Amino acid sequence: MKERVDDAGMPAQSRTVRVCLIGLFLFALVYALYFGRDFFMPVVLAFLLALMMSPVVRALAKRGIAPPVSATLVVIVTLGGLAAAGYFLSGPAIALGNDAPNIGRRVAQRLAELQHPFQRILDVSQQVEKMTSVTDEPGVAKVVVAQPGIISQAAGNIISGATSAAIVFVLWLFLLASGSMFYEKIVQSFTRLSEKKRALRVVYDVEREISRYLLTVTLINGGLGAAIGIGLWLLGVPNPAVWGTMAALLNFLPYIGALTTILVVAAISLISFESLGYALVPPLFVLCCNIVEGQIVTPLIVGRRLEINAVAIFIAVAFWSWLWGFVGALIAVPLLVTAKVFCDHFEGLRHIGNFLSAETSGNDEEEDDEAERKPAGAAAA
Repeated sequence: MKERVDDAGMPAQSRTVRVCLIGLFLFALVYALYFGRDFFMPVVLAFLLALMMSPVVRALAKRGIAPPVSATLVVIVTLGGLAAAGYFLSGPAIALGNDAPNIGRRVAQRLAELQHPFQRILDVSQQVEKMTSVTDEPGVAKVVVAQPGIISQAAGNIISGATSAAIVFVLWLFLLASGSMFYEKIVQSFTRLSEKKRALRVVYDVEREISRYLLTVTLINGGLGAAIGIGLWLLGVPNPAVWGTMAALLNFLPYIGALTTILVVAAISLISFESLGYALVPPLFVLCCNIVEGQIVTPLIVGRRLEINAVAIFIAVAFWSWLWGFVGALIAVPLLVTAKVFCDHFEGLRHIGNFLSAETSGNDEEEDDEAERKPAGAAAA
């Protein structure tokens, strides 16, 4: 009895086994990334930072500075910048945190006139909640699960965050200081000279494109945060440096980050200005800045080739935020661009890169039709 063969020439049973093995591998990979996030998250962050700053280390190496020295300088400058930013922003951030209940009450008071149409619905929902709530009966025993205290939770989070940050910066330093060691190891893995050249070309192309993208987007987000901070300062919004920094950081989150910044600035404006019309000016200014950045600046500087379609971005942000929380959401798009650039350099993975791309390849079918018609015309001649 003859075994069925698919279009690719592979037996149907072997194809089914292969698909099942790939599915099991992907499931095991997601499982490992989720439960091993304390290890994998700082490692991925360190590799992304190393890719972003590797051109700087290489440029300094051309000027005679050894990679270990330049890597140390890059890490020290970065740590110094973060420490200075944290020092200058800590005062306003702590003040906002202490004043958060008062801010919430004042925002609720300013939005009181908008709550009147929904007051009846709120009253009905409260009545339903009272009716469905469990009454206190003397014969019914209640089980209360003891939760760890707030102080112990905060201490655990601080220790975990500090450990992850230390791993990120130490591994980042080692990766930058290693120079071209990893590239030499990759080249040594191949035997033929043509394979060595191709592997080296692919590695350098991927590194160059990803580092250019990450560094460019970081500079664009920094410029956006500076523009928003200066604009809010001119408009009289309190703590403009905090909102500018927040805008720069959240802009790594497509759509969601810009929306969060606009809503926060709108809430602060409502409690800072008496006039409702003038209170709408700061969030509209932030909206205009995000539109200019997203529709003009980033496409013009980064280029269309590295743009990702909106569906893939939404799925990636949702997946990585579920997997690694806020940090996962921040690095979702850089990881997506990394995957796209990598897929574009391998023939067997180009269909995945084409799916991730925002560009349409509508001319491919016409080119295929022309390629099919040419042999037919030649045979007829």
